[in-house]
Amino acid sequence: MNQAFRMEPTAVIVVAGEVLVDLVVSPGGQVAARPGGGPYNAARALARLGAPTMFCGGLADDAFGRQLRGHLADDGVLIGVPAPSARPSTLAVAALDQAGRASYRFYLDGTAAADLSYEALSKAMPPGLTAVHVGALGLVMEPAGTAVERLLLTDVPRDVLVLLDPNCRPGAVTDHQAYRRRLAAVARRADIVKASTEDLAYLYQGAPPEQAAVTLLDGGSSLVIVTDGPRPARAFLPDATLEAQVPAVTVADTIGAGDAFGGGFLAWWLAHGHAAADLRAASRQRAEAVAAALRVAVAAAAVTCTRPGADPPTRAELGDCWPDA
Repeated sequence: MNQAFRMEPTAVIVVAGEVLVDLVVSPGGQVAARPGGGPYNAARALARLGAPTMFCGGLADDAFGRQLRGHLADDGVLIGVPAPSARPSTLAVAALDQAGRASYRFYLDGTAAADLSYEALSKAMPPGLTAVHVGALGLVMEPAGTAVERLLLTDVPRDVLVLLDPNCRPGAVTDHQAYRRRLAAVARRADIVKASTEDLAYLYQGAPPEQAAVTLLDGGSSLVIVTDGPRPARAFLPDATLEAQVPAVTVADTIGAGDAFGGGFLAWWLAHGHAAADLRAASRQRAEAVAAALRVAVAAAAVTCTRPGADPPTRAELGDCWPDA
């Protein structure tokens, strides 16, 4: 366990959403059970990069649930909702193609990840809250989705930075219009929206990524980051567009890469004293800081792609890819 996290820190990033077990099926048919869930992966990525992090999600009291708790403890992640759910752990089947890309089927109904109430989530919020990271199936399942949306829109102070990573899974959505309305409401509160081109194509059908990014900025977000697989990642600000090249790596699979990307960006941004207000103040320094954080995010995602499952890098593994300023 990271020794720095044995005591509850005074400044905390809260990651709220789902935790599940990925049953990863290789092209040859081998099956491996790995910890997963976008928010869960992001919490581990943040903690491994030195960010004091609390995970708030429904954890079961079965064998999988105990393993998932153990991974959080090993990485130094605080558990915001300690009481276990009586429901079984949530499962996903991730089928890999020859390039290591995963397609998912989810088994959500009646499982622990959905078992997160507003009362439990609100009670978990620490006094030193500095940022909230949300997204993925945590905004799909109920009552968790309603709890996360209510917390963001009614409880989280405006000076607390909010990052939304939609990580859309259309196959898990039963009411697509209601889901898009929820994402739009959360995006208006989010200071940062980090989305893939696939996310934007689903949420803003028929619009190119650039147009979708402008729509999000016009709606209230201060920064929109768009990832596109091996192609350059782009950061859209109201007055600038920045790019970071994606390094060529040998891909084991892409599971958790986007979660490591978001965790890497947020970890660097906060570690260097930047806050939500810095995103709203147009300046050369803002653009330079966003560019530096974007490079860290790309590097974190690239390392994750070289390893099976969602296994984000530590600060030491990023080395010179983590700039001091």
